[in-house]
Amino acid sequence: MAMTRAFITGATGQDGTYLTRHLHAHGYEVHGLVRPGDPPPLDPDLITVHEGDLTERAALSALLDDIRPSQIYNLGGLSSVAFCWSEPVLAVEVNGAAAVFLMETAWKLQERTGDKISFVQASSAEMFGEATVSPQTEATPLAPVNPYGASKALAHLAVGVYRARGLHASSLILYNHESPLRPPTFVTRKITQGAAAIAKGEMTELRLGNLDARRDWGWAPDYVAALALAAEHSEPGDYIIGTGEAHTVREFVAAAFLAAGVADWEKHVVQDPAFFRPVDPTLLVADATRARNELGWRPSVSFADLVSSMVAVDLDA
Repeated sequence: MAMTRAFITGATGQDGTYLTRHLHAHGYEVHGLVRPGDPPPLDPDLITVHEGDLTERAALSALLDDIRPSQIYNLGGLSSVAFCWSEPVLAVEVNGAAAVFLMETAWKLQERTGDKISFVQASSAEMFGEATVSPQTEATPLAPVNPYGASKALAHLAVGVYRARGLHASSLILYNHESPLRPPTFVTRKITQGAAAIAKGEMTELRLGNLDARRDWGWAPDYVAALALAAEHSEPGDYIIGTGEAHTVREFVAAAFLAAGVADWEKHVVQDPAFFRPVDPTLLVADATRARNELGWRPSVSFADLVSSMVAVDLDA
C-alpha cells in the first residue's frame, strides 16, 4: 500500500519541522517547499525538499502536479506581525493570495485526477483583533487590527469558499504556540534567550515592548498534531487550537527568569517604546471545544513547562 504523500509549505520553520517529524512518524512520505537561501531542514532524512516561493505560481502549480500529494499543509508565509506592518502589501500577497492560489491548484488537481486532496490552512488568532468576546470560538467575528491578521483572514475566508466547492479544506486558527525552535524574532524566544544570557552574566538588560499584552501560549508540537488530525478527519472544518489560558508577557518574563534562576527580573527588563506595536490586541484566548469534541485534540504541556523547556535549551546554548 502506497504511503500517504504530504506537501508542506514553510517546511523548515518551527511548525514545518515538527509537522515533518509527526507525519514521518506516522508513515507519511513528506515533501516540503523552502525558499532559496533558507537554512536546510533540521531532519533532512525525513523530507524531500523543493526550493521555490509561494508567489511563483507557475512553478508551484507544476510542482504539485509532479508530487500529487493527498494532503497539503500551508504553513508558509510572513509570520512576523512587526514585519507585516512594514510590508503590508507583501503580507497580503504571501499570506493571503498565495493560500488562495494553493487551494485553487489543489481543487483543479483533484478535479483532473479524481484523487481526493485534504488542504489545511494554518490560520491565526490575530484575525480576531480586538475581539468583542473572550474566549473566542469559531463563530467569533473576524476584526483584525494589523496587516498580518488581515492577510490571514483573507486565506481563512477562502478556505470556506473552497470547502463549499468540494475541496476537503480546513482552517485551524492557531493561538500562540512556542518551542525551542522559535527564532529570536519572536518575543517569546527573545525573552528566554535574554533570561538565559542574564543568568550566565552575558547580558545585563532585556528591552521589551508591551508587558501587559495577554496571549494564549501553547506547545508547538501539540498544535501541528492538530493540523494532521484535521487533514485526516472525515469532514473538513474550522477549528480553534489553543489552551484556553491567557498569560501576560509579564508573566512569561517572570516564568523565564525563574526557570533561569534569576529571581529579581524587574531590574533587568526595560520597556522600550520602539518595541510597541502600532495596535496590539489585549486579550486573545481560545475556546477549543470543537477541536476537543470532533478531533479529540487536547494540549499536553503546561505554560510553566513550555517556558522552562525553552529556557533550558537557551541555558545550554
